[in-house]
Amino acid sequence: MEKLNRYGQFVGKRTIEELRMLAGYLQGKVIQHINSTAVGGGVAEILSKIVPLLQELGVNCQWDVIKGSPEFFDVTKAIHNALHGKEAELTDKMLEVFNEISRMNIREMNLYGDIMFIHDPQPIALIKRKSGMKKSKWIWRCHVDVSGPDKNAWGFLEPFINKYDAAVFSSPHFAHQMKPRQVLISPSIDPFSDKNREVTREEIDTVLNKYNIDPRQKPIVCQISRYDALKDPVGVIKAYKMVKKYVDCQLLLVGNRAADDPETDKIYKEVLEAAGKDPDIHALLVEDIPYEINVFQRVSDVIVQKSLREGFALTVSEALWKAKPVVASAVGGIPLQIKHKYGGLLCHSIEGAAFAIKQLLNAPEYAKKLGENGREHIRQNFLLTRHLREYMLLFLSLYTEDGIVTL
Repeated sequence: MEKLNRYGQFVGKRTIEELRMLAGYLQGKVIQHINSTAVGGGVAEILSKIVPLLQELGVNCQWDVIKGSPEFFDVTKAIHNALHGKEAELTDKMLEVFNEISRMNIREMNLYGDIMFIHDPQPIALIKRKSGMKKSKWIWRCHVDVSGPDKNAWGFLEPFINKYDAAVFSSPHFAHQMKPRQVLISPSIDPFSDKNREVTREEIDTVLNKYNIDPRQKPIVCQISRYDALKDPVGVIKAYKMVKKYVDCQLLLVGNRAADDPETDKIYKEVLEAAGKDPDIHALLVEDIPYEINVFQRVSDVIVQKSLREGFALTVSEALWKAKPVVASAVGGIPLQIKHKYGGLLCHSIEGAAFAIKQLLNAPEYAKKLGENGREHIRQNFLLTRHLREYMLLFLSLYTEDGIVTL
């Protein structure tokens, strides 16, 4: 329990004791998480932290990944965009690609969990195995913003969703009429991960030299996210150019590739075209090296998350944990993380983002106070221990009848 005990310095010993108690009730149960990629993106990052800690608590928790072709991930990316409100262009051929790969995974995957925890649309069709696993409980975890999905895409997924025992969402705005019980569980960050731990001066200098970034030259405005149209990196460049007229600053855009996202190169090309020859715009396509992301956030003066739609955006919690002032769009799960004018600034447009960035660059003491307040809000609400507790309570609730646990 050495790794788990260290969280006590942030959340207290009683919280750790409660986690151990809940884990005790799950002895003998196997939890099997399934998603679409082992690296890249927030889902893989969360599972890489949640699974080992549950195992340390003595819970038999496993993690498996579906197989998929490039054509399959093209389709699931289209579904992803449609769930975020983009008009769906799901042809019969595309749906057949989805169904064909799904049938392969249904046929070939080793499904063995007492609790099957399925993440996002890519593996959603695995629920067809439910009838042959009569003792298993099935959870669908939706990590994306489905507050206003395209009706065709939602209609395609709905028959699958309705077969699950529970559906988990990150924000109350994502609730829908559906057969399974709905549960609100927000994501979390791990304060001891390479992305969030304290970094040394040597690590900072190594990263800055590697990418030729000099924070002493001009204040840094930074957005860290996948190169995805819904993250609006081109909009961030437009906001930066507005700010640049009044405050001499530099912009740092940092993104990596996810195995299930085929649009990275296309969006990155658009970003480079929007950046032009401005020497103060650093648009980096990097490997997924967590401590480098940590450094980028720590050397920045203002962190931006100007998403058009958003499931949650853990980059906001990560930045606030470092006591950095954040300007972010008031979409998806972001308002749960930022209390406007207390722990950050929310915006609704490119112009609003530019105004907020300029305000923080011109008022460093105000920016510092927002960052400090934001860190405390994250400590109380969005650390990994809270996430663990709510997942285990969800597992136990699946075996509860009339208030009695029937494990």
